[in-house]
Parts: sequence; C-alpha cells; structure tokens
Amino acid sequence: MQSRDAQNRARIADVAARLIAEHGLSDWSLAKRKAVRQLMLPERTALPGDDEIETALAAHHALFGGDEHAEMLRGQREEALEWLHILAAFDPMLAGGVAAGWATEHSEIRIELVADDSKEVELELINGNVAYRIAPGVAQHAAPELLIETPRGDVRLIVRTPIGARQRGRRDEVRMNAHALAALLAGEG
Repeated sequence: MQSRDAQNRARIADVAARLIAEHGLSDWSLAKRKAVRQLMLPERTALPGDDEIETALAAHHALFGGDEHAEMLRGQREEALEWLHILAAFDPMLAGGVAAGWATEHSEIRIELVADDSKEVELELINGNVAYRIAPGVAQHAAPELLIETPRGDVRLIVRTPIGARQRGRRDEVRMNAHALAALLAGEG
C-alpha cells in the first residue's frame, strides 16, 4: 500500500502535468506549487521530482492526447530531424520532451551540440541565413543556448564544449542522434 506522501506526490504530479500540457506552463516548479494549492495540500508537502512529472505527462497524453498529440509530436520530431542534419558538424543530439515523447505543443525542441565555442555554431547559423537569438536568463557559467523560431516549435540549441558534453547531468534522459530519430519516425509511419 502506498504511503500518504507517495499518494500526494502522484496527485501533485498528475495536476502539474495537466497544467503543463493544457496551459503551457514551462516552469515545472511553479506547476508543482500550483498543483499543491489546487489540491489544498499544505505548502510543505513533498513535491514530486521532474521524472515523476515526465511520467505523469506521458500518462496524460496517452489518456487525453490521442491522434492530435501524436501528430503534433511527429511534427516536432520531423523539425528536429531537419536541424540534426543541418547541424551535423556539431554532433547534435535531440533531448528532452520531444525525444522522450512527453512534449506538449508548448515544448521547445531541445538539441544539444558539441563545439569548442558557441561562436562556431552562431557562424554556421549566420552563413545559413538562419535567424536566431541568444536565450535569455541562462546562468553565467551554463552552456550557451540559442533560440530559433520555427512554425513547428521553437528550437533551443544548447552548446557544450567537448568536456562539458562528457560531464552533463541526467544520464537517464532520452537522447537521440539523427539516425535513431529517423528510425523512430520510420517506425511511426
């Protein structure tokens, strides 16, 4: 039998996932706090981890997303594949919700790149006449991030140095190169 704490965490994760999916909340901490208030739980209630939110998002999409969610996700993955090919010189890897399948229509397409300097990636974008901007609010010592707006979703490029790429966190996060993503899309078709 689940403890009361585990039950509350699961309920919070479910409500937070609904807020993220249906209202486009991108700040998961805020979604968790709003879920606590909606459930009328004490403020000090233990919050679920991001992995629990990801699981709840996948369950939410399975229950309520149907063909519409599958079509949206496929469009985001097709867009990602184009960018993986365009940026092939930088060892691109699709990560986050689009790779894992829990993305919402508001989710960014996250692509991790490896370069000695983010200016190399910027130069590639400039030479390809691609409009981009530097992502606001990135911590001073964090990997540089560039944003590209596309019709199928914003693309966030996270540029890591070779050393930074080896030291990145969340080893359990789903990540795909162009070959794996193409195979996934072929299997869905």
